Amino acid sequence: MSNLFAPLAAVGLIFSLIAAWLTHVIVCIKTGSWLFLIAGAIAAPVGVIHGVGVWFGAW
Repeated sequence: MSNLFAPLAAVGLIFSLIAAWLTHVIVCIKTGSWLFLIAGAIAAPVGVIHGVGVWFGAW
């Protein structure tokens, strides 16, 4: 069972990062923040941080 934890955690992390970035894209399109959308598309960590911030109500 312990041999399965690390790969599942890695897959979960990857899916979470993708979901956070997609959240960033959707929120930026809905609010019309085009420059911030471009910034998040060029530098993905910006989009991921913004997406997680949206999840937790920071933005």
